[in-house]
Amino acid sequence: MKPYEILAPAGDMQAARAAIENGADAVYLGLPRFSARSSAENFGYGSLKELATYAHLLGVKVYVCLNTLVKDGELADFFESVRGAWEAGADAILMQDMLLGKKVKELYPDVVLHLSTQAGCCNEKGARFAKACGFSRAVLARETPLAEIGKIAKIIETEGFVQGALCTCFSGQCYLSSFAGNNSGNRGRCKQPCRKRYFIDRAGYEDYAYALSPADLSVGKRVKELLAAGVVSLKIEGRMRRPEYVAAAVRYYRALLEGGDEAAALSDLKRAYNRGDYTEGLAFGQRDGFLSRSVQGHIGERVGVMRDGSFCESGYPAQRGDGFKILRGGKEAGGAVFRARGEGGFFLSSQEKLLRGDEVRLTTEAALPARLHAERKREVPLSLTFLAGERATVSSGDFCVTYDVLATAKSAPLTKEELKTCFEKTDGLPLAPRFERVETENAFLPKSALNALRRDFYGRFVSRFHPAWELPTVIFGSLPKSGEESRTAVIAGDLAGLSADILIYKPRDYARISPAEAAKGTGEKYLYLPPFFTSEDEALILPALPLFDGVYCDGFYGLLLAREHGMKFFAGTGWNLTNAVSVRETREAGADCIALSKELTVREQDALSGEGVFSLGFGGVKVMDLCYCPFEKSCAACDKRESYLLTDEEGRKFPLRRYRAAGENCRFELYNCAPLRVEKHAAGRLFDLTGREKSLAPYVACPEKAPLAGANRGHANRSLL
Repeated sequence: MKPYEILAPAGDMQAARAAIENGADAVYLGLPRFSARSSAENFGYGSLKELATYAHLLGVKVYVCLNTLVKDGELADFFESVRGAWEAGADAILMQDMLLGKKVKELYPDVVLHLSTQAGCCNEKGARFAKACGFSRAVLARETPLAEIGKIAKIIETEGFVQGALCTCFSGQCYLSSFAGNNSGNRGRCKQPCRKRYFIDRAGYEDYAYALSPADLSVGKRVKELLAAGVVSLKIEGRMRRPEYVAAAVRYYRALLEGGDEAAALSDLKRAYNRGDYTEGLAFGQRDGFLSRSVQGHIGERVGVMRDGSFCESGYPAQRGDGFKILRGGKEAGGAVFRARGEGGFFLSSQEKLLRGDEVRLTTEAALPARLHAERKREVPLSLTFLAGERATVSSGDFCVTYDVLATAKSAPLTKEELKTCFEKTDGLPLAPRFERVETENAFLPKSALNALRRDFYGRFVSRFHPAWELPTVIFGSLPKSGEESRTAVIAGDLAGLSADILIYKPRDYARISPAEAAKGTGEKYLYLPPFFTSEDEALILPALPLFDGVYCDGFYGLLLAREHGMKFFAGTGWNLTNAVSVRETREAGADCIALSKELTVREQDALSGEGVFSLGFGGVKVMDLCYCPFEKSCAACDKRESYLLTDEEGRKFPLRRYRAAGENCRFELYNCAPLRVEKHAAGRLFDLTGREKSLAPYVACPEKAPLAGANRGHANRSLL
């Protein structure tokens, strides 16, 4: 058995088959609801069962993604989806909501749970919490450093991304699509505003560019370092991509790990889909080329350069049906299609004027689908015994089926050749019969009966690899409320002049948390901890913990950290709590205070409110956590400002805040272009004054009077799609 699996995306049946036929060890897919890729074709229970039967016959596992946030009114449907997916043949269920997963495991102990990358598991404490909630595998946050991966792998089985699109924001903490267009990435409907053009008010970044768009991930040969660190499942992203891409990606990693033409496989992969010529990602530290600032979308593989007129100098044997993208000075200049071959190259047809020196990149190769076509079958050793007056038997290894007694032939008895010809037909099943023994003597069986016998045997044979599961139906009643919350909590980078029940200090530099700064303001003191947090970060903050009463954390790991140090714990908005089950489980796990998801309406928040429950209602709205430098680590020329403005093509300005933690990179937080102001309701009030302390501090007691130009009510009135 291999010590790893190549895990491929399956946005539809064609992609699933392409993955399996090209050697994937497992595939992952979504159902019509609760899938983080709701725009993919996805699978119904019937097609899932069909795929699972096919996959299991070939020794391939099927993982079902139910990895979006679930609201109260959807709980019954969610548990029905878990039940339906498991009974259709899922080998594991992938979830984002760790606390809801705990309830799933309690009700359905046999269901295997994998923690989605959206849960942001990036350190040992997050892994321990996931395991305690019943998860057997954690899909690592894409930003997790190699050193942390090794520690996590000793606690829980790990799955890591090796190929495909990268989210610019730390996993599970992106709300830009949500607040910009009411389409939440946490609900599977991300509209990818990060792939649009922006400029930043810093020298050298004043022109519009794809300022937040990472190149596609491709760890390539470094995949072996991930395996050495303890990763067991190598995940290829791409449920929205074509079957050719899935096939090429699987082939590439098989070539790297199992031997093959790596160069040819990489070439096919680039031609199938390539955004920005790839990055190794953040597990190995940020390198040049992490962002694809100049180009967006598929840029294929470089195959030549334009010379005179419409002629491309190239060694590539272009043909009709090929498509190309033209780059000029590193930027997109247009597209082109094959027109005719010429000496030393080929001629292109384009609506744009092509210039000498333009780079020609192949983005659609007509021959690629045929080259990537493959078949995969399970070898079935067969022994057939058809003797007159005895029961017919068909066996494969230790699996044997006995049928009725065979009649004696009056003429034209069954022959070995007829039996072989019959059993070579597999009725569309991916089987490759191999005859070990075929015996027949003077037996008679009508052809129709023989065909029916063959279909019955293969049906029984296949069913051995696809066991039937049955789970009970879950009925949800209303959960009791737990009192009321009238306190106010305030997040701020400067506590001077602030007075509130809970003050949450957000440092600019976690290595320099001074007692004087922590002592400012009046109220119970909590230290803000970001969702991305490493062992080095923990070592950095340990000396400062005694200055605080508790910690406020946007990552699941924070609860165990607070427990270890005997501190109070405030589960932040990054926990994405959207239903009563998760709220109750968080409280029972030991959280003293809970912040509800900032994507809920007032009505939805009120239904979940109770003692210790808060909701964000005033100040800034953090929409992204960036664990990389958007200025491409240009440290020597860096102006080291604390904040910038990111401006989109509509003129909207998004505050970008820099802070320092452990590691070589500065980190950044992006805030929504419009501040938030929502009237007091059932939950306790949570204010975020980050970057606006001086102007907003005087209004903590009466936020309705604060001068917040352009303030809106966020999702207070709008239910998320």
